[in-house]
Formats: sequence, C-alpha cells, structure tokens
Amino acid sequence: MEYFKINGGKKLFGEISVHGAKNSALPILASTLLIKGESVIHNCPDLSDVKVTLDILASIGCKVNKENDTVIIDATNVTGSEISENTMRTMRSSIIFLSALLSRQKCASIYYPGGCEIGTRPIDLHLKALNDLGANVSVNGSSISACADFVIGTKIILPFPSVGATENIIIASAISKGKTVIVNPAREPEISDLADFLNHCGAKIYGAGESTIVIDGVSKLHPCEHTIIPDRILASTYMSLGAVCSDELTVKNIRQSHLSPIFPVFTEMGCKLYLSDNSLTLAAPKRLKRVRSIKTMPYPGFPTDSQSPIAVALALAKGTSILQETIFENRFRYVSELNRFGTDIEIKDNIAVINGVDKLHPANVHATDLRGGAALVVAALCADGESNIYCIEHIDRGYENLEKALSSIGANIKRSKNEGTTEKETGETKSIQKKQTEF
Repeated sequence: MEYFKINGGKKLFGEISVHGAKNSALPILASTLLIKGESVIHNCPDLSDVKVTLDILASIGCKVNKENDTVIIDATNVTGSEISENTMRTMRSSIIFLSALLSRQKCASIYYPGGCEIGTRPIDLHLKALNDLGANVSVNGSSISACADFVIGTKIILPFPSVGATENIIIASAISKGKTVIVNPAREPEISDLADFLNHCGAKIYGAGESTIVIDGVSKLHPCEHTIIPDRILASTYMSLGAVCSDELTVKNIRQSHLSPIFPVFTEMGCKLYLSDNSLTLAAPKRLKRVRSIKTMPYPGFPTDSQSPIAVALALAKGTSILQETIFENRFRYVSELNRFGTDIEIKDNIAVINGVDKLHPANVHATDLRGGAALVVAALCADGESNIYCIEHIDRGYENLEKALSSIGANIKRSKNEGTTEKETGETKSIQKKQTEF
C-alpha cells in the first residue's frame, strides 16, 4: 500500500498548472459510446477514476488509446451492454454508463455504484428520469437494468439539481425522438462541457448552465475532437495551499468564471488575487483572517468539493469561522483526522466551527475520501516536521501525480510503500479501509 511522506513547514513558491477536470472527463468519456467512430479527447487527466472508465469502455468493445493527456475512443463496434458489479463498485460516477449504454445498445445492465462515504447519494432521480424518457427500468437487489427501443423526449422537473441525473438525462436524450426539457438542472461548468462535446458531435442541446436545458433529439452523432475544461476543484485546492504555505503562488490553466464562487472567500481571508486570461496569482497575508460564514450550495454557490482544503486555511486564520455543509451529510468525516495536526474544529450536525490556531504539528493520518485526503496533504505541508498520509488511493482518484505537481513548487513530498510500517499502523489502515466504501 502506498502513502505520502511529507516534510512540511517549508514555504512554497512558483507556478503550478491545473489539469483537466475529473468531473468533466468521466461523463464525456462515457458519452463517446453514442458515437460510431473515433472521439479524440484532449486535456484528459491521468487519474485512477479515468483508468477505470477507460477499462469499462474497452471491456464492452471500444478501442482505447491514450498518449499523454489525449485519449482516442473508437466506439464503432460496441459489443457489450453490461458492467460487472465489481467494476461498478470502484467509482460512483459509473452510474453515467446507464444512459450511455441504453442509448447505444437499447439495453443496459449495471449495478449500484460505489462511492466515497461522504453521504447518501441516491440514484432514484436517475432512474425516474430514464423511466420518464420511455425506458423500462427495473431494480432487482443491487442490479439495475434499463431497456428502450428508442428514447422519447419529455419534460423532466428535477426536485434537486443533481449533477449525475442531469448528465444521465442529457446523454440519454441526445439521440432520441422529440424534445426533452430539463427544469432545475445542475448548472456546474462540467454540465456545460458535456453539452459542448455532444453539440460538437451533432447534438442539439441548448441552455446548459442555465435554469432550463432543452434537447432536440437527433438520429445520430458524429466523431469530433474536444478539449476538457480545467479542474476548478483542483485550482481551489492549490489556492488553499497558497494561502497557508506560500507568500505568493501562481495557478495556471484556469477558467476565472468557474472559480468566481470561491474568490470572495479568499479575499475575505485577506488574500490578494491577481487575475490574467488563464491564470491567477494569490498573494497571502502574514496571517489569514477568519471568514464569518460559508455555506456549500449547488453551482453557482460555493462548491462542496472545495470545502475540505479551504477548511485547512480557515483552521490557521485568526478568529472563528463557520462552515456549513448542505450537500453531503458525512462530508466532515475527514475532520477527526485533520484535528490530529492540531486544528481546532468542532462538528455539530452539518456545521463546522473552526477556531483558528497559530500553527500545526506533524501527524500520521488516513485519507477518508478524495477531497478530505487533499485537505490532509495541505495540512501536512503546513506542519513543521514529517507527516505520513495513508489510504492515498482516494487522493489518486482526483489528483494527477500530486506529489510531482507539489514538488515543482518546492514541497518535500514523496510517494512511498508502507512495507516498513508497524503492525499497529497497518492494523489502523485496514480498520479505516473497512469503514470506507470503495469509489
């Protein structure tokens, strides 16, 4: 099992680049199933979740080639319509294959997906939407099947702007009969990126990123080339790191508009932001200021995926900050590990009361989920001394070669094998892993 060995307490400096968005890459790769021919996807991050997605595509007959950050998917001869239960358990976003296989093969057979244990993420909205679109959806235990000779457009009102449900509806409706209208869809930039890709392939999708999406079904799609947008959550992680571990840090390859929900938090902490076309430079004060209140919300609100790394910055700010989580009820599971570094964070229901401390000390901790794991890395880089972070397979799901990226700005971080860990440490790691759902 691999872990990060980090010698923290050093000032970081220079420039760091943001790779392609994980949450764009996965639905776009799945949607290449709709296209007979070669889809060329640029700026595709090298993540464990991406590797699983490519393995799924290959297992059902697609030809998959990857060179650096470009992936070529040839879905001319798709032969399968089923994804195994073991594969589905490896990542939550595999649910997106339900609509892709339904559209391409007229029938899909999958299983309930796995997921980081950050809260309940029911898929009833996905299943109801596909049923409304004319599919015969059935659930038998953990098995899910959906079949339809063709998708029929309809009006779907989402009670909650679910990202996954919105993606499944878009993918299922791209090739369909009639018009589909989604009221109250998710508005995240990754939704717009998926729509842009499909539109480049000949789909007719209007209003992505707005309060209503309209999809005029077409009979077929054609191959295209597409470049995935930068990862806004990764950018916010680097900004959090810059706020606590650097006097000045430049984050490159960003989209300013995608980061607008988090800019006010950093300015309230006392950071100065210097923006250019596709980069920003963050200048941190000597001591961060507290933020009165942050509330996670669907986009364009403050993103839930950014709260974990930003909590570390707030933990070192002067004063008390309030952070309210409204999306996932177990999102604060990482806090018990973070407090091992000396942070003073109290959780009550879905609210974190963060009392700023002067400094952090090193610790040995276990990542509980993807974003919580990133927060632990930020904390370890702030703490003067050696820290070890275990269960980093969670981190690898969303951060490409994180140790290499951080080393480029002066961080002392190495990926190691824990062959030399004590029996106690190994037991603790196994205990933590038993409590986590694979993702």
